[in-house]
Amino acid sequence: MKSWITTTDHKRIGLLYFWTAFAFFLIGGLEALVIRAQLARPEGVGVSAEVFNQMFTMHGTTMVFLALMPLTASLFNFIIPLQIGARDVAFPRLNAFSYWVFVLGGVFLNASFFVGPLFGTGALSVAPDAGWFGYANLTSRQYSPGPNIDFWVLGVQILGVASLAAGFNFIVTILNMRAPGMRMLRVPVFTWMTLVTQFIVITAFPVITVALVLLMFDRFFGTHFFVPAGGGDPILWQHLFWMFGHPEVYILILPAMGIVSEVLPTFSRKPLFGYIVVVYSGILIGFLGWGVWSHHMFAVGLGPIADSVFAGTTMLIAIPTGVKIFNWIATLWGGQLRFTTAMLFALGFIAMFIIGGLSGVTHASPPADLQQTDTYYVVAHIHYVLFGGTMLGLFAGFYYWWPKMTGRLLSETLGRWHFWLSLIGMNLAFFPMHFSGLLGMPRRIYTYPDELGVTSMNLVSTIGAFLIGVATLVFFWNLFRHRRALAPGAGPSDPWGGATLEWAVPSPPPVYNFSVMPVVEGRLPLWRTARHEPIAPLPATPPAPIHVPGGSWWPLITAAALPVMATGAVSRELWVVLLGVAVLIVGVYRWAYEPFEG
Repeated sequence: MKSWITTTDHKRIGLLYFWTAFAFFLIGGLEALVIRAQLARPEGVGVSAEVFNQMFTMHGTTMVFLALMPLTASLFNFIIPLQIGARDVAFPRLNAFSYWVFVLGGVFLNASFFVGPLFGTGALSVAPDAGWFGYANLTSRQYSPGPNIDFWVLGVQILGVASLAAGFNFIVTILNMRAPGMRMLRVPVFTWMTLVTQFIVITAFPVITVALVLLMFDRFFGTHFFVPAGGGDPILWQHLFWMFGHPEVYILILPAMGIVSEVLPTFSRKPLFGYIVVVYSGILIGFLGWGVWSHHMFAVGLGPIADSVFAGTTMLIAIPTGVKIFNWIATLWGGQLRFTTAMLFALGFIAMFIIGGLSGVTHASPPADLQQTDTYYVVAHIHYVLFGGTMLGLFAGFYYWWPKMTGRLLSETLGRWHFWLSLIGMNLAFFPMHFSGLLGMPRRIYTYPDELGVTSMNLVSTIGAFLIGVATLVFFWNLFRHRRALAPGAGPSDPWGGATLEWAVPSPPPVYNFSVMPVVEGRLPLWRTARHEPIAPLPATPPAPIHVPGGSWWPLITAAALPVMATGAVSRELWVVLLGVAVLIVGVYRWAYEPFEG
Protein backbone atom coordinates (compact mmCIF):
# COMPACT_ATOMS: atom_id res chain seq x y z
CA MET A 1 0.00 0.00 0.00
CA LYS A 2 2.82 2.40 0.85
CA SER A 3 4.45 1.77 -2.52
CA TRP A 4 1.23 2.77 -4.30
CA ILE A 5 0.62 5.87 -2.15
CA THR A 6 4.17 7.15 -2.58
CA THR A 7 4.68 5.99 -6.18
CA THR A 8 6.11 8.26 -8.84
CA ASP A 9 5.99 5.57 -11.56
CA HIS A 10 3.94 6.93 -14.46
CA LYS A 11 2.40 3.50 -15.08
CA ARG A 12 1.10 3.10 -11.54
CA ILE A 13 -0.16 6.67 -11.56
CA GLY A 14 -1.97 5.89 -14.82
CA LEU A 15 -3.72 2.94 -13.19
CA LEU A 16 -4.56 5.04 -10.12
CA TYR A 17 -6.06 7.67 -12.41
CA PHE A 18 -8.12 5.01 -14.18
CA TRP A 19 -9.67 3.40 -11.12
CA THR A 20 -10.31 6.71 -9.36
CA ALA A 21 -11.83 8.34 -12.43
CA PHE A 22 -13.91 5.24 -13.14
CA ALA A 23 -15.30 5.46 -9.60
CA PHE A 24 -16.26 9.09 -10.22
CA PHE A 25 -17.74 8.02 -13.58
CA LEU A 26 -20.02 5.63 -11.70
CA ILE A 27 -21.01 8.42 -9.29
CA GLY A 28 -21.76 10.78 -12.17
CA GLY A 29 -23.75 8.02 -13.83
CA LEU A 30 -25.85 7.49 -10.70
CA GLU A 31 -26.57 11.22 -10.65
CA ALA A 32 -27.69 10.98 -14.29
CA LEU A 33 -30.01 8.07 -13.46
CA VAL A 34 -31.62 10.12 -10.68
CA ILE A 35 -32.23 12.90 -13.22
CA ARG A 36 -33.69 10.53 -15.81
CA ALA A 37 -35.85 8.67 -13.25
CA GLN A 38 -37.32 12.01 -12.18
CA LEU A 39 -38.11 12.95 -15.79
CA ALA A 40 -39.47 9.57 -16.90
CA ARG A 41 -43.04 10.73 -16.35
CA PRO A 42 -44.66 14.20 -16.23
CA GLU A 43 -45.21 15.80 -12.84
CA GLY A 44 -42.55 13.53 -11.37
CA VAL A 45 -42.30 13.38 -7.58
CA GLY A 46 -39.10 11.37 -7.12
CA VAL A 47 -36.89 14.20 -5.83
CA SER A 48 -37.41 17.82 -4.89
CA ALA A 49 -36.41 20.76 -7.07
CA GLU A 50 -33.48 21.46 -4.72
CA VAL A 51 -32.11 17.91 -4.99
CA PHE A 52 -32.65 17.92 -8.76
CA ASN A 53 -30.62 21.12 -9.06
CA GLN A 54 -27.80 19.49 -7.12
CA MET A 55 -27.98 16.36 -9.27
CA PHE A 56 -27.61 18.05 -12.66
CA THR A 57 -24.97 20.45 -11.35
CA MET A 58 -22.83 17.70 -9.87
CA HIS A 59 -23.47 15.39 -12.83
CA GLY A 60 -22.00 17.91 -15.25
CA THR A 61 -19.14 18.86 -12.93
CA THR A 62 -18.31 15.24 -12.13
CA MET A 63 -18.37 14.00 -15.70
CA VAL A 64 -16.24 16.86 -17.09
CA PHE A 65 -13.68 17.39 -14.31
CA LEU A 66 -13.68 14.10 -12.37
CA ALA A 67 -14.40 11.42 -14.98
CA LEU A 68 -13.64 12.27 -18.62
CA MET A 69 -10.53 14.40 -18.12
CA PRO A 70 -8.93 11.99 -15.59
CA LEU A 71 -9.81 8.95 -17.72
CA THR A 72 -7.89 10.52 -20.59
CA ALA A 73 -5.12 11.36 -18.09
CA SER A 74 -4.88 7.66 -17.19
CA LEU A 75 -3.94 6.86 -20.79
CA PHE A 76 -1.67 9.90 -21.03
CA ASN A 77 0.24 8.69 -18.00
CA PHE A 78 0.56 5.06 -18.97
CA ILE A 79 0.96 5.19 -22.74
CA ILE A 80 2.72 8.45 -23.69
CA PRO A 81 6.19 7.67 -22.21
CA LEU A 82 6.03 4.21 -23.81
CA GLN A 83 4.99 5.59 -27.20
CA ILE A 84 7.85 8.09 -27.33
CA GLY A 85 10.49 5.72 -25.98
CA ALA A 86 10.97 7.38 -22.55
CA ARG A 87 11.55 5.72 -19.20
CA ASP A 88 9.27 8.10 -17.30
CA VAL A 89 7.67 11.52 -17.50
CA ALA A 90 9.82 14.63 -17.13
CA PHE A 91 8.71 15.39 -13.54
CA PRO A 92 7.66 12.18 -11.74
CA ARG A 93 6.83 13.80 -8.39
CA LEU A 94 4.83 16.56 -10.08
CA ASN A 95 2.93 13.75 -11.81
CA ALA A 96 2.09 12.18 -8.46
CA PHE A 97 1.14 15.62 -7.10
CA SER A 98 -1.34 16.16 -9.95
CA TYR A 99 -3.01 12.82 -9.20
CA TRP A 100 -3.39 13.48 -5.48
CA VAL A 101 -4.72 17.00 -6.09
CA PHE A 102 -7.33 15.50 -8.42
CA VAL A 103 -8.36 12.86 -5.87
CA LEU A 104 -8.60 15.24 -2.94
CA GLY A 105 -10.38 17.89 -5.02
CA GLY A 106 -12.95 15.32 -6.05
CA VAL A 107 -13.43 14.18 -2.46
CA PHE A 108 -13.84 17.80 -1.36
CA LEU A 109 -16.51 18.44 -4.00
CA ASN A 110 -18.47 15.28 -3.21
CA ALA A 111 -18.20 15.79 0.56
CA SER A 112 -20.78 18.55 0.06
CA PHE A 113 -23.42 15.82 -0.22
CA PHE A 114 -22.96 14.88 3.45
CA VAL A 115 -22.01 17.96 5.47
CA GLY A 116 -25.25 19.95 5.51
CA PRO A 117 -25.77 19.64 9.29
CA LEU A 118 -22.34 21.18 9.92
CA PHE A 119 -23.63 24.38 8.29
CA GLY A 120 -26.89 24.43 10.19
CA THR A 121 -29.05 23.47 7.23
CA GLY A 122 -32.09 21.28 7.48
CA ALA A 123 -30.82 19.00 4.72
CA LEU A 124 -27.97 16.53 4.61
CA SER A 125 -26.64 17.81 1.28
CA VAL A 126 -25.25 21.23 0.43
CA ALA A 127 -23.94 20.19 -2.98
CA PRO A 128 -23.52 22.81 -5.73
CA ASP A 129 -26.88 23.63 -7.28
CA ALA A 130 -26.53 26.41 -9.90
CA GLY A 131 -25.47 24.43 -12.98
CA TRP A 132 -21.99 23.23 -13.91
CA PHE A 133 -21.26 26.52 -15.69
CA GLY A 134 -22.24 28.61 -12.66
CA TYR A 135 -23.91 31.56 -14.38
CA ALA A 136 -23.84 34.90 -12.58
CA ASN A 137 -25.84 36.09 -10.77
CA LEU A 138 -27.31 32.76 -9.69
CA THR A 139 -23.99 32.18 -7.95
CA SER A 140 -23.95 35.45 -5.98
CA ARG A 141 -24.59 35.55 -2.23
CA GLN A 142 -27.96 37.14 -2.89
CA TYR A 143 -29.31 34.14 -4.77
CA SER A 144 -27.08 31.37 -3.33
CA PRO A 145 -26.49 32.29 0.31
CA GLY A 146 -25.49 28.80 1.48
CA PRO A 147 -22.16 27.00 1.12
CA ASN A 148 -23.26 25.11 -2.02
CA ILE A 149 -21.52 27.37 -4.53
CA ASP A 150 -18.52 27.79 -2.23
CA PHE A 151 -17.80 24.07 -2.60
CA TRP A 152 -18.04 24.40 -6.38
CA VAL A 153 -15.85 27.51 -6.65
CA LEU A 154 -13.10 26.09 -4.45
CA GLY A 155 -13.34 22.51 -5.72
CA VAL A 156 -13.01 23.45 -9.38
CA GLN A 157 -10.01 25.67 -8.55
CA ILE A 158 -8.31 22.71 -6.87
CA LEU A 159 -8.98 20.51 -9.90
CA GLY A 160 -7.52 23.21 -12.12
CA VAL A 161 -4.23 22.98 -10.22
CA ALA A 162 -4.11 19.24 -11.00
CA SER A 163 -4.75 19.84 -14.69
CA LEU A 164 -2.11 22.56 -14.98
CA ALA A 165 0.52 20.45 -13.22
CA ALA A 166 -0.15 17.54 -15.57
CA GLY A 167 -0.27 19.83 -18.60
CA PHE A 168 3.20 21.30 -18.12
CA ASN A 169 4.58 17.86 -17.28
CA PHE A 170 3.39 16.22 -20.49
CA ILE A 171 4.42 19.11 -22.72
CA VAL A 172 8.00 18.89 -21.41
CA THR A 173 7.93 15.09 -21.61
CA ILE A 174 6.80 14.96 -25.24
CA LEU A 175 9.04 17.76 -26.47
CA ASN A 176 12.22 16.75 -24.61
CA MET A 177 12.18 13.01 -23.90
CA ARG A 178 11.52 11.33 -27.25
CA ALA A 179 13.69 8.38 -28.25
CA PRO A 180 16.59 8.96 -30.65
CA GLY A 181 15.31 9.28 -34.18
CA MET A 182 11.74 10.11 -33.20
CA ARG A 183 11.26 13.40 -35.00
CA MET A 184 7.99 15.23 -34.42
CA LEU A 185 6.52 13.85 -37.65
CA ARG A 186 7.30 10.33 -36.45
CA VAL A 187 5.40 10.86 -33.19
CA PRO A 188 2.21 8.70 -32.92
CA VAL A 189 -1.06 10.56 -33.43
CA PHE A 190 -2.24 9.83 -29.88
CA THR A 191 0.87 11.55 -28.53
CA TRP A 192 0.36 14.45 -30.94
CA MET A 193 -3.25 14.95 -29.83
CA THR A 194 -2.09 14.75 -26.21
CA LEU A 195 0.44 17.51 -26.89
CA VAL A 196 -2.21 19.75 -28.46
CA THR A 197 -4.56 18.99 -25.58
CA GLN A 198 -1.98 19.98 -22.97
CA PHE A 199 -1.32 23.32 -24.68
CA ILE A 200 -5.08 23.98 -24.54
CA VAL A 201 -5.09 22.97 -20.86
CA ILE A 202 -2.32 25.37 -19.82
CA THR A 203 -3.96 28.26 -21.69
CA ALA A 204 -7.64 27.57 -20.94
CA PHE A 205 -7.50 26.75 -17.24
CA PRO A 206 -5.97 30.12 -16.26
CA VAL A 207 -9.04 31.76 -17.82
CA ILE A 208 -11.52 29.80 -15.69
CA THR A 209 -9.21 30.36 -12.69
CA VAL A 210 -9.53 34.13 -13.18
CA ALA A 211 -13.33 33.80 -13.32
CA LEU A 212 -13.43 31.61 -10.21
CA VAL A 213 -11.15 33.95 -8.25
CA LEU A 214 -13.37 36.93 -9.12
CA LEU A 215 -16.45 34.96 -8.06
CA MET A 216 -14.70 33.88 -4.87
CA PHE A 217 -13.98 37.54 -4.06
CA ASP A 218 -17.63 38.40 -4.72
CA ARG A 219 -18.80 35.68 -2.36
CA PHE A 220 -16.18 35.91 0.40
CA PHE A 221 -15.15 39.57 0.45
CA GLY A 222 -18.18 41.48 -0.85
CA THR A 223 -16.74 42.69 -4.16
CA HIS A 224 -19.05 43.22 -7.14
CA PHE A 225 -17.30 41.88 -10.24
CA PHE A 226 -20.53 40.21 -11.44
CA VAL A 227 -23.13 42.28 -9.56
CA PRO A 228 -24.75 45.00 -11.74
CA ALA A 229 -25.87 47.06 -8.74
CA GLY A 230 -22.22 47.41 -7.73
CA GLY A 231 -20.97 48.27 -11.21
CA GLY A 232 -20.17 44.69 -12.22
CA ASP A 233 -21.31 42.76 -15.28
CA PRO A 234 -22.72 39.20 -15.19
CA ILE A 235 -21.95 38.85 -18.92
CA LEU A 236 -18.24 39.02 -17.98
CA TRP A 237 -18.68 35.64 -16.29
CA GLN A 238 -20.12 34.14 -19.48
CA HIS A 239 -17.21 35.41 -21.57
CA LEU A 240 -14.62 34.11 -19.12
CA PHE A 241 -16.36 30.79 -18.58
CA TRP A 242 -16.94 30.00 -22.26
CA MET A 243 -13.44 31.15 -23.22
CA PHE A 244 -12.50 28.15 -21.09
CA GLY A 245 -15.60 26.06 -21.70
CA HIS A 246 -15.35 25.64 -25.43
CA PRO A 247 -11.64 24.82 -25.59
CA GLU A 248 -12.54 22.37 -22.80
CA VAL A 249 -14.64 20.43 -25.33
CA TYR A 250 -11.48 19.89 -27.38
CA ILE A 251 -9.54 18.97 -24.25
CA LEU A 252 -12.03 16.11 -23.99
CA ILE A 253 -12.42 15.11 -27.65
CA LEU A 254 -8.88 15.43 -29.07
CA PRO A 255 -7.48 12.52 -26.98
CA ALA A 256 -10.33 10.32 -28.22
CA MET A 257 -9.47 11.32 -31.78
CA GLY A 258 -5.89 10.29 -31.08
CA ILE A 259 -7.01 6.92 -29.72
CA VAL A 260 -9.12 6.20 -32.79
CA SER A 261 -6.16 7.16 -34.99
CA GLU A 262 -4.14 4.40 -33.27
CA VAL A 263 -6.83 1.71 -33.17
CA LEU A 264 -8.02 1.91 -36.80
CA PRO A 265 -4.60 1.33 -38.44
CA THR A 266 -3.81 -1.63 -36.16
CA PHE A 267 -7.05 -3.45 -36.94
CA SER A 268 -7.05 -2.44 -40.61
CA ARG A 269 -3.42 -3.55 -41.11
CA LYS A 270 -2.80 -0.25 -42.88
CA PRO A 271 -0.91 2.91 -41.93
CA LEU A 272 -3.14 5.83 -41.04
CA PHE A 273 -4.25 7.56 -44.23
CA GLY A 274 -2.99 11.15 -44.38
CA TYR A 275 -1.00 11.09 -41.12
CA ILE A 276 0.37 14.60 -41.63
CA VAL A 277 -3.09 15.97 -42.45
CA VAL A 278 -4.55 14.35 -39.34
CA VAL A 279 -1.81 15.88 -37.19
CA TYR A 280 -2.14 19.38 -38.64
CA SER A 281 -5.94 19.26 -38.49
CA GLY A 282 -5.66 18.49 -34.77
CA ILE A 283 -3.34 21.47 -34.31
CA LEU A 284 -5.79 23.63 -36.28
CA ILE A 285 -8.66 22.51 -34.06
CA GLY A 286 -6.60 23.61 -31.07
CA PHE A 287 -6.15 27.08 -32.56
CA LEU A 288 -9.68 27.53 -33.89
CA GLY A 289 -11.17 26.33 -30.61
CA TRP A 290 -10.22 29.72 -29.14
CA GLY A 291 -12.39 31.62 -31.60
CA VAL A 292 -15.82 30.09 -31.11
CA TRP A 293 -16.76 30.64 -27.45
CA SER A 294 -19.53 33.18 -28.03
CA HIS A 295 -21.70 30.76 -29.95
CA HIS A 296 -22.76 29.77 -26.42
CA MET A 297 -23.94 33.36 -25.99
CA PHE A 298 -26.06 34.08 -29.09
CA ALA A 299 -29.09 34.56 -26.84
CA VAL A 300 -27.29 37.23 -24.80
CA GLY A 301 -27.60 39.92 -27.46
CA LEU A 302 -24.02 40.63 -28.50
CA GLY A 303 -25.14 42.27 -31.74
CA PRO A 304 -25.04 41.28 -35.43
CA ILE A 305 -21.29 41.81 -35.92
CA ALA A 306 -20.25 39.55 -33.03
CA ASP A 307 -22.91 37.00 -33.94
CA SER A 308 -21.70 36.88 -37.54
CA VAL A 309 -18.05 36.48 -36.59
CA PHE A 310 -18.66 33.64 -34.15
CA ALA A 311 -21.13 31.96 -36.51
CA GLY A 312 -18.39 31.94 -39.17
CA THR A 313 -15.67 30.58 -36.89
CA THR A 314 -18.04 27.88 -35.59
CA MET A 315 -18.72 26.72 -39.14
CA LEU A 316 -15.02 26.90 -39.97
CA ILE A 317 -13.94 24.57 -37.17
CA ALA A 318 -16.07 21.81 -38.70
CA ILE A 319 -13.56 21.60 -41.58
CA PRO A 320 -10.52 20.12 -39.75
CA THR A 321 -12.91 17.84 -37.85
CA GLY A 322 -14.44 16.60 -41.09
CA VAL A 323 -10.96 16.09 -42.54
CA LYS A 324 -10.15 13.65 -39.74
CA ILE A 325 -13.35 11.69 -40.37
CA PHE A 326 -12.53 11.26 -44.07
CA ASN A 327 -8.98 10.17 -43.18
CA TRP A 328 -10.32 7.54 -40.79
CA ILE A 329 -12.73 6.22 -43.43
CA ALA A 330 -9.92 6.14 -45.99
CA THR A 331 -7.80 4.15 -43.52
CA LEU A 332 -10.55 1.55 -43.31
CA TRP A 333 -11.04 1.41 -47.07
CA GLY A 334 -9.43 -1.73 -48.49
CA GLY A 335 -7.97 -2.78 -45.14
CA GLN A 336 -7.87 -6.23 -43.57
CA LEU A 337 -10.47 -5.34 -40.95
CA ARG A 338 -10.62 -7.17 -37.62
CA PHE A 339 -13.74 -6.30 -35.66
CA THR A 340 -12.34 -6.53 -32.16
CA THR A 341 -14.10 -4.73 -29.33
CA ALA A 342 -11.61 -1.85 -29.60
CA MET A 343 -12.35 -1.59 -33.33
CA LEU A 344 -16.12 -1.61 -32.72
CA PHE A 345 -15.84 1.23 -30.22
CA ALA A 346 -13.65 3.19 -32.65
CA LEU A 347 -16.23 2.75 -35.42
CA GLY A 348 -19.01 3.69 -32.99
CA PHE A 349 -17.04 6.81 -32.10
CA ILE A 350 -16.93 7.89 -35.75
CA ALA A 351 -20.67 7.35 -36.29
CA MET A 352 -21.81 9.01 -33.07
CA PHE A 353 -19.38 11.89 -33.35
CA ILE A 354 -20.68 12.64 -36.84
CA ILE A 355 -24.18 12.98 -35.39
CA GLY A 356 -22.91 15.19 -32.57
CA GLY A 357 -20.90 17.28 -35.00
CA LEU A 358 -23.82 17.82 -37.34
CA SER A 359 -26.09 18.94 -34.49
CA GLY A 360 -23.25 21.20 -33.33
CA VAL A 361 -23.05 22.92 -36.69
CA THR A 362 -26.74 23.86 -36.35
CA HIS A 363 -25.74 25.94 -33.32
CA ALA A 364 -23.56 28.04 -35.60
CA SER A 365 -26.65 29.78 -36.97
CA PRO A 366 -27.77 32.44 -34.46
CA PRO A 367 -31.48 32.27 -35.47
CA ALA A 368 -31.49 28.48 -35.11
CA ASP A 369 -29.52 28.69 -31.88
CA LEU A 370 -32.09 31.06 -30.38
CA GLN A 371 -34.66 28.30 -30.73
CA GLN A 372 -32.35 25.52 -29.55
CA THR A 373 -30.57 27.20 -26.64
CA ASP A 374 -31.51 26.06 -23.14
CA THR A 375 -33.54 23.15 -24.56
CA TYR A 376 -32.88 19.44 -24.58
CA TYR A 377 -31.60 19.77 -28.14
CA VAL A 378 -28.38 21.13 -26.63
CA VAL A 379 -28.32 18.29 -24.10
CA ALA A 380 -28.56 15.81 -26.99
CA HIS A 381 -25.72 17.53 -28.85
CA ILE A 382 -23.27 17.64 -25.96
CA HIS A 383 -23.92 14.01 -25.01
CA TYR A 384 -23.36 12.80 -28.56
CA VAL A 385 -20.04 14.62 -28.46
CA LEU A 386 -18.94 13.67 -24.94
CA PHE A 387 -20.45 10.19 -24.57
CA GLY A 388 -20.74 9.16 -28.22
CA GLY A 389 -17.38 10.80 -28.85
CA THR A 390 -15.11 10.94 -25.82
CA MET A 391 -16.41 7.92 -23.88
CA LEU A 392 -16.67 5.56 -26.86
CA GLY A 393 -13.17 6.65 -27.87
CA LEU A 394 -11.90 6.03 -24.36
CA PHE A 395 -13.48 2.57 -24.26
CA ALA A 396 -11.72 1.81 -27.56
CA GLY A 397 -8.47 2.86 -25.92
CA PHE A 398 -9.02 0.80 -22.78
CA TYR A 399 -9.85 -2.38 -24.71
CA TYR A 400 -6.84 -1.72 -26.98
CA TRP A 401 -4.26 -0.91 -24.30
CA TRP A 402 -5.57 -2.97 -21.35
CA PRO A 403 -3.28 -5.91 -22.25
CA LYS A 404 -0.35 -3.49 -22.16
CA MET A 405 -1.46 -1.87 -18.91
CA THR A 406 -2.15 -5.09 -16.99
CA GLY A 407 -0.86 -8.04 -19.04
CA ARG A 408 -4.44 -9.28 -19.32
CA LEU A 409 -6.85 -9.45 -22.23
CA LEU A 410 -10.44 -8.48 -21.61
CA SER A 411 -13.23 -10.76 -22.80
CA GLU A 412 -14.21 -10.03 -26.38
CA THR A 413 -17.67 -11.51 -25.77
CA LEU A 414 -18.36 -9.26 -22.81
CA GLY A 415 -16.76 -6.42 -24.75
CA ARG A 416 -19.25 -6.83 -27.58
CA TRP A 417 -22.14 -6.87 -25.10
CA HIS A 418 -20.69 -3.69 -23.60
CA PHE A 419 -20.42 -2.04 -27.02
CA TRP A 420 -23.88 -2.86 -28.31
CA LEU A 421 -25.62 -2.03 -25.02
CA SER A 422 -23.74 1.29 -24.92
CA LEU A 423 -24.54 2.13 -28.55
CA ILE A 424 -28.21 1.23 -28.31
CA GLY A 425 -28.57 2.83 -24.88
CA MET A 426 -26.98 6.15 -25.85
CA ASN A 427 -29.11 6.48 -28.99
CA LEU A 428 -32.26 5.68 -27.04
CA ALA A 429 -31.24 8.13 -24.33
CA PHE A 430 -30.07 11.09 -26.38
CA PHE A 431 -31.51 10.96 -29.89
CA PRO A 432 -35.12 11.66 -28.74
CA MET A 433 -33.80 14.73 -26.90
CA HIS A 434 -33.31 16.47 -30.25
CA PHE A 435 -37.05 16.32 -30.81
CA SER A 436 -38.15 16.96 -27.23
CA GLY A 437 -35.91 20.03 -27.23
CA LEU A 438 -37.35 21.38 -30.48
CA LEU A 439 -40.83 20.77 -29.07
CA GLY A 440 -40.03 23.03 -26.12
CA MET A 441 -38.57 20.83 -23.37
CA PRO A 442 -36.33 23.22 -21.36
CA ARG A 443 -33.11 22.19 -19.70
CA ARG A 444 -32.70 22.12 -15.93
CA ILE A 445 -36.35 21.64 -14.96
CA TYR A 446 -37.31 18.91 -12.52
CA THR A 447 -40.84 18.37 -13.84
CA TYR A 448 -42.98 19.16 -16.87
CA PRO A 449 -46.68 19.01 -17.82
CA ASP A 450 -48.11 16.18 -19.91
CA GLU A 451 -49.54 18.77 -22.30
CA LEU A 452 -46.03 19.58 -23.53
CA GLY A 453 -46.20 16.44 -25.67
CA VAL A 454 -42.80 14.99 -24.78
CA THR A 455 -43.82 12.29 -22.29
CA SER A 456 -43.07 9.30 -24.54
CA MET A 457 -39.70 10.69 -25.62
CA ASN A 458 -38.67 11.33 -22.03
CA LEU A 459 -39.61 7.76 -21.10
CA VAL A 460 -37.53 6.38 -23.98
CA SER A 461 -34.60 8.58 -22.90
CA THR A 462 -34.85 7.22 -19.36
CA ILE A 463 -34.87 3.62 -20.61
CA GLY A 464 -31.80 4.38 -22.70
CA ALA A 465 -30.00 5.94 -19.74
CA PHE A 466 -30.57 2.83 -17.62
CA LEU A 467 -29.36 0.70 -20.53
CA ILE A 468 -26.10 2.69 -20.51
CA GLY A 469 -25.92 1.91 -16.79
CA VAL A 470 -26.24 -1.81 -17.53
CA ALA A 471 -23.54 -1.53 -20.21
CA THR A 472 -21.19 0.14 -17.71
CA LEU A 473 -21.75 -2.70 -15.24
CA VAL A 474 -20.87 -5.18 -18.00
CA PHE A 475 -17.59 -3.29 -18.51
CA PHE A 476 -16.90 -3.35 -14.78
CA TRP A 477 -17.61 -7.09 -14.66
CA ASN A 478 -15.24 -7.59 -17.60
CA LEU A 479 -12.49 -5.76 -15.71
CA PHE A 480 -13.14 -7.73 -12.52
CA ARG A 481 -13.63 -11.18 -14.13
CA HIS A 482 -10.42 -11.03 -16.13
CA ARG A 483 -8.21 -9.51 -13.48
CA ARG A 484 -6.13 -12.72 -13.48
CA ALA A 485 -6.40 -13.77 -17.13
CA LEU A 486 -2.94 -13.55 -18.67
CA ALA A 487 -2.45 -12.16 -22.12
CA PRO A 488 -1.11 -14.65 -24.69
CA GLY A 489 2.65 -14.66 -25.02
CA ALA A 490 3.68 -13.71 -21.48
CA GLY A 491 6.63 -11.34 -21.47
CA PRO A 492 7.13 -9.23 -24.62
CA SER A 493 3.47 -8.97 -25.52
CA ASP A 494 1.89 -7.53 -28.65
CA PRO A 495 -1.48 -9.29 -28.93
CA TRP A 496 -2.76 -6.97 -31.68
CA GLY A 497 0.32 -6.60 -33.87
CA GLY A 498 0.57 -2.89 -33.16
CA ALA A 499 3.07 -0.62 -34.86
CA THR A 500 4.13 1.81 -32.12
CA LEU A 501 6.81 1.53 -29.45
CA GLU A 502 4.58 0.63 -26.50
CA TRP A 503 4.16 -2.83 -28.03
CA ALA A 504 7.93 -3.43 -28.00
CA VAL A 505 8.09 -3.92 -24.21
CA PRO A 506 6.66 -6.67 -21.96
CA SER A 507 3.08 -6.53 -20.73
CA PRO A 508 2.80 -5.07 -18.17
CA PRO A 509 6.00 -3.06 -18.72
CA PRO A 510 8.85 -3.20 -16.22
CA VAL A 511 9.47 -0.20 -14.00
CA TYR A 512 12.22 1.04 -16.33
CA ASN A 513 10.02 0.59 -19.47
CA PHE A 514 12.79 -0.11 -22.00
CA SER A 515 15.68 -2.50 -21.39
CA VAL A 516 17.65 -0.52 -23.97
CA MET A 517 16.64 2.82 -25.43
CA PRO A 518 15.08 2.26 -28.85
CA VAL A 519 16.31 4.03 -31.97
CA VAL A 520 13.40 5.02 -34.19
CA GLU A 521 13.87 4.78 -37.94
CA GLY A 522 10.33 5.39 -39.12
CA ARG A 523 6.83 6.45 -38.13
CA LEU A 524 5.76 2.80 -37.62
CA PRO A 525 8.82 1.37 -35.86
CA LEU A 526 7.38 -2.12 -35.25
CA TRP A 527 6.11 -2.72 -38.79
CA ARG A 528 8.22 -3.69 -41.74
CA THR A 529 7.60 -1.12 -44.45
CA ALA A 530 6.80 -3.64 -47.15
CA ARG A 531 4.18 -5.91 -45.55
CA HIS A 532 3.38 -4.18 -42.22
CA GLU A 533 4.36 -7.30 -40.26
CA PRO A 534 5.59 -7.17 -36.66
CA ILE A 535 9.35 -7.24 -36.05
CA ALA A 536 11.26 -8.64 -33.09
CA PRO A 537 10.77 -6.82 -29.74
CA LEU A 538 13.53 -5.27 -27.63
CA PRO A 539 15.57 -7.43 -25.21
CA ALA A 540 13.64 -8.45 -22.11
CA THR A 541 16.36 -7.58 -19.59
CA PRO A 542 18.63 -4.52 -19.45
CA PRO A 543 22.38 -4.97 -19.97
CA ALA A 544 23.16 -2.68 -16.99
CA PRO A 545 21.33 -1.35 -13.91
CA ILE A 546 18.84 1.42 -14.72
CA HIS A 547 18.06 4.27 -12.34
CA VAL A 548 14.36 4.95 -11.75
CA PRO A 549 12.91 7.61 -9.41
CA GLY A 550 12.01 6.48 -5.92
CA GLY A 551 8.75 7.05 -4.08
CA SER A 552 7.91 10.21 -2.13
CA TRP A 553 5.34 11.25 0.47
CA TRP A 554 5.69 14.96 -0.30
CA PRO A 555 3.47 15.16 -3.41
CA LEU A 556 0.58 13.76 -1.35
CA ILE A 557 1.29 16.00 1.66
CA THR A 558 1.61 19.08 -0.55
CA ALA A 559 -1.60 18.19 -2.39
CA ALA A 560 -3.45 17.73 0.92
CA ALA A 561 -2.81 21.38 1.77
CA LEU A 562 -5.21 22.57 -0.95
CA PRO A 563 -8.43 20.92 0.34
CA VAL A 564 -7.43 21.91 3.89
CA MET A 565 -7.32 25.56 2.82
CA ALA A 566 -10.60 25.14 0.92
CA THR A 567 -12.24 23.55 3.97
CA GLY A 568 -11.19 26.51 6.09
CA ALA A 569 -12.58 28.94 3.51
CA VAL A 570 -15.95 27.25 3.14
CA SER A 571 -16.33 26.92 6.94
CA ARG A 572 -15.10 30.50 7.57
CA GLU A 573 -12.32 29.26 9.88
CA LEU A 574 -9.19 31.33 9.30
CA TRP A 575 -7.01 29.06 11.42
CA VAL A 576 -7.80 26.10 9.14
CA VAL A 577 -6.82 28.18 6.10
CA LEU A 578 -3.54 29.11 7.79
CA LEU A 579 -2.95 25.47 8.70
CA GLY A 580 -3.34 24.56 5.03
CA VAL A 581 -0.91 27.32 4.04
CA ALA A 582 1.62 26.01 6.58
CA VAL A 583 1.29 22.45 5.25
CA LEU A 584 1.74 23.78 1.70
CA ILE A 585 4.91 25.71 2.58
CA VAL A 586 6.42 22.77 4.46
CA GLY A 587 5.44 20.34 1.70
CA VAL A 588 6.97 22.45 -1.08
CA TYR A 589 10.15 23.06 0.92
CA ARG A 590 10.66 19.39 1.82
CA TRP A 591 9.78 18.38 -1.74
CA ALA A 592 12.43 20.73 -3.13
CA TYR A 593 15.13 19.51 -0.74
CA GLU A 594 14.20 15.84 -0.63
CA PRO A 595 17.36 13.72 -0.82
CA PHE A 596 18.02 12.13 -4.20
CA GLU A 597 17.35 8.40 -4.05
CA GLY A 598 17.78 5.68 -6.67
